[in-house]
This record gives sequence, C-alpha cells and structure tokens, in this order.
Amino acid sequence: MSTFVQVPAESDFPIQNLPYGIFSTSCNANRRVGVAIGEQILDLSAVANFYPEYVQNALRANVLNPLMALGYDAWNDVRTITRDLLLAGSSLDKNEELKKRAIFKQSDSTMHLPASIGDYTDFYSSIHHATNVGIMFRGKENALMPNWKYLPVGYHGRASSVVVSGTPINRPLGQTQPVDGEAPVFGPCRLMDFELEMAFFIGGPPTKLGERVTTKEAAKRVFGFVLMNDWSARDVQKWEYVPLGPFTAKNLGTSISAWVVPVAALQPFAVPNFPQEPKPFPYLQHDEVFNFNIELFVDIKPENGTQVTVSHSNYRHLYWTALQQIAHHSVTGCNLNPGDLLASGTISGETEDSYGSMLEISWKGTRSISVGENQTRKFLQDGDEVVIRGFCNGDYRIGFGDVRGKVLPAIPFEN
Repeated sequence: MSTFVQVPAESDFPIQNLPYGIFSTSCNANRRVGVAIGEQILDLSAVANFYPEYVQNALRANVLNPLMALGYDAWNDVRTITRDLLLAGSSLDKNEELKKRAIFKQSDSTMHLPASIGDYTDFYSSIHHATNVGIMFRGKENALMPNWKYLPVGYHGRASSVVVSGTPINRPLGQTQPVDGEAPVFGPCRLMDFELEMAFFIGGPPTKLGERVTTKEAAKRVFGFVLMNDWSARDVQKWEYVPLGPFTAKNLGTSISAWVVPVAALQPFAVPNFPQEPKPFPYLQHDEVFNFNIELFVDIKPENGTQVTVSHSNYRHLYWTALQQIAHHSVTGCNLNPGDLLASGTISGETEDSYGSMLEISWKGTRSISVGENQTRKFLQDGDEVVIRGFCNGDYRIGFGDVRGKVLPAIPFEN
C-alpha cells in the first residue's frame, strides 16, 4: 500500500498502523480525533463526511469514547476508509485545499489523554515479574502465591491520575518504615520506581451489571493498546500494602502513550499464547491466539545526561492474555464501559536485561546500574526522565511512539 503522505523509514506509523489519538493545534485549540501517519496527523473531524453517517459524530468528538462505544464493526469500517483516504490517488490526495485543513504535523500538535477513563484496573500477569518479586520477599520456595496460576491477579487503580505521555510526576510523600520493626516515618518516597507495562482500552456498548463477557466475545471488546508506565513508590508500597494491597504507592500517577494502536495493526505480529499449567478453569480458556511480539524498551535520561536503555523486554512474556483478563474481570457480573483501561502489570523477561522495574533491575536495591558517565542508580532520582518505547518489527514497523515522564521533587507538606 502506498500513501501520499511521506513516511520515513523505520517510522512507528506506516499506513499499516493508523493509531488513534486526541490532538489540538496552535491554530485550533479544540481537541479532536486524529490518526497518525508518518510524522503527520490526519484530522478525522475534517474528513468525517467521507465516513458512514452512523460514525460521523464519533469522529467529531473530543475523546475516543464515542468511537470505542460503536463497536468492532464500526472500527473496521473507520479503519478501512481511513486507509483508503490516505492512499496515493485517493479523493483526499486530489483535494489540496482539504489536505491543508485535514493534515497536521505531529511536531506542531499537542497530544491529550485519548479517552475519558471511567475505571482503571491493573493486572499482575507477567510470570517472570511475579516470580522475581516473590523470590525477593518470600524466597524461591514460595515465589508464586498459590492463586497466581489459577486467575489473573489484579487490583482497581485510580483513573483520575492516569496522564498522557510528557506529563511530569512529582515524587510522592507518604508513610514508610525505613527499618523493619521500628516506627514508620513520613516524608518523600526514597524508592521511586517505574513499571514497564502495556494497557488496552475496552470498547463496545456498555455491559450491564450482572452481564459477563466471555473469552470468545472478549477480542471484539479490545479497542486498542497503549504503552504504560505505572509509577510506583516502593517504600510506601511495602508499608501500606498489607492487608489490602496497593493504594497511595500507585495513585501518584500512571502515564500512557498518546497513540492507541488498534488490534488489527498488531495481528500480523501475533505469537502463540504463553503456555499455562495447570489448565485454567473453563471460563478462562480460549483457543484464539491473542499474544503479540512487541519489543519493549525502557530508557532513563538523567538530568543533563544522555538517554540510556536499562531494559529490553517483550509483551509476549505475559502469562495471562487480555481475553482472560476481560473474562475474569467480568465473571462476577462487573459491568464494563467504553474507555475503561486494563493494564498488564509489569512485563519482565527471564534475563536481567529484560526486567521491567528498578525493583528487579537493582534486585531490591542491592546492586547499582549505570545510567551514563559516572552515574548509577538503584531507584529513580529527581530529574530523571523515564522513556518507554515499543514496536513490532517485520516487513514494516508498528509502533506506539513513546510514553515519557520526568520525576520532579516532592511538593513540601504544609500543615
């Protein structure tokens, strides 16, 4: 397929990708739906009349929720027409005036949170990450909790603190216990961490309370994927998580990439699902392949330093699939809404260079890693920028752009 838009070699956004985002420009502050193509953005609101009437209002919205709600068939229609509009010789290609009103440089645009996120759930689906954490805190003999291979473990996060790439994150204040067995103290987090994750947005009409989504139905409920950094205050987490799990250690901020890559763009890069033993309960079983060969990288850029890669992992390491996560989430009858965000949990591989968090890379702070000339880290310092990148590579690249965020100093507490 040949597009009239110039797409640089190794671009994350060839015509085979066509991810969705919400953008604005200096000449038009209104937020609108866009599709990335090369280094440009196609403004779908400007070309909405080319699409069936039933999707036009969704393309003129200021968030992706209306498009998400239309469902699987509508997504296919929009994707097909968008691709055709971007082909060389298309009606859009021949209309110079319309191109001026519909195509914008990404460099001249501001990206926004792609959806209004009503609910956010974070899973714990990487067996290597769960094993590493278990070994650190419980030893090799009890690395995985007894339930881990029977269900996709997860918790409900804070949707209000999900932010788009580029948003800085302040080091949080909180209670910690620096010395085991002694009284806790209150102050800035000392063990600031990133978590390499991916997440997907739920689509389709809202489900009703009491209604389940099966693994067979779940694939048509996945609108698209984003990169995620689930910022974590490890020392706060250690003190507060018993007995109910993560709370303020996780609600300080969760960063996602601006572009939402549709499942259709990822399907050519599908790989076998992770082997599962014991066999899951019937409600978690599915034959459909829903795992993807997505290369994932984490870089740290110290203030006034150079960007250094500290982790190279892959989405394919996830034990539980997105379909199983949806089925388990809704098996109780929990209702799902378009724009709900479901995250993978930290994605770690088997080797040290593929660990998806500083907790693992530094092995609970027992070793340091280099982040440039004369600089080492066990956990993140103020001024560090974390950059997560991800893409599939083959005859072409399907990428997500990146998700980045800089750690700012804690905001002082005032009585």
